[in-house]
Amino acid sequence: MKLLEDRIREDGLVLPGNVLKVNQFLNHQIDPDLMYKLGQEFVSLFEGEKITKILTIEASGIAPAMMTGLILHVPVLFARKQKSVTMNDGLFTAEVYSYTKKVKNTVSVDQKFLSSDDKVLIIDDFLANGQAVQGLIEICKEAQAELVGVGIAIEKSFQDGAALIEKQGIKLESLARISSFDDNKVHFVGDETNE
Repeated sequence: MKLLEDRIREDGLVLPGNVLKVNQFLNHQIDPDLMYKLGQEFVSLFEGEKITKILTIEASGIAPAMMTGLILHVPVLFARKQKSVTMNDGLFTAEVYSYTKKVKNTVSVDQKFLSSDDKVLIIDDFLANGQAVQGLIEICKEAQAELVGVGIAIEKSFQDGAALIEKQGIKLESLARISSFDDNKVHFVGDETNE
């Protein structure tokens, strides 16, 4: 998605350790117009799937997931990283390691919001090593919900996440696919410099 790639080039900042800071528009300050366009793109890419629920993980996946859910008119469910006093029984859970925060979290979804009747689209902001998405996949399996695919705003194609998902036969659609951060610049899959 050229619009997203252009925004990453304009406002993204490459940090040490293969980290891309996009807090200008995605994961601290949110550009709602851009998120709406991301939602439209995800809806187009998964057209005809009869999605009943969008599943994401808090917090940065919520904005693109909400816009996708808004366009589809389906509920958006997010896995919580912190256990709430109101969520103590009947949970689907999975262990998730955060690449950027270097911590392991148990994420959870209340069982009353996800069932075998659901056709789920997972939406998240980043795909690097795939641990967050894998946790959401495990939650779908626990719920016996049908997973129709995974939509990612920004994929780091040089890391293992995409291969992990595709190896399971799951449809993966990433809107911006980064091939490298060589010379502290963002290089996308398909750029002339990478061919």
